[in-house]
Amino acid sequence: MLDEKRVRLMTQMASYEETDGRKMIPVTTWFRSDYVGFNMVKSALSITIVYVLVVGTYIFCNVEKYIADFYKTDFMSLLRRFLSIYAVVTIAYLLVAFLLYTYRYNKARKSVRTYQRALSLLLTMYHMNE
Repeated sequence: MLDEKRVRLMTQMASYEETDGRKMIPVTTWFRSDYVGFNMVKSALSITIVYVLVVGTYIFCNVEKYIADFYKTDFMSLLRRFLSIYAVVTIAYLLVAFLLYTYRYNKARKSVRTYQRALSLLLTMYHMNE
């Protein structure tokens, strides 16, 4: 005979596995520091690529100005300015990425803990009916 509570619990668990669990369960296979660190490296790489593209576009759009003022331009100060802007943008972006990925990891852990409690409850329901 089917136990209605057990069927309801299994249905809720299957629904979780198909929706949120699909994203949350793989996150919990990582250690927090590894998950956050790996995603921060990906973020740093992406912000570097975007920054190079933006600076390249800026230089490409103003190439006439730089060619006309080639001998007057202090390229070291220009490079320092681009690098300081890059440093500020990267630090700000990585701080936001750290907070975001830490939040996502903690949320996933909490969600999967609830799922694991439901698994334990289901197991005890099976043992009670034996």
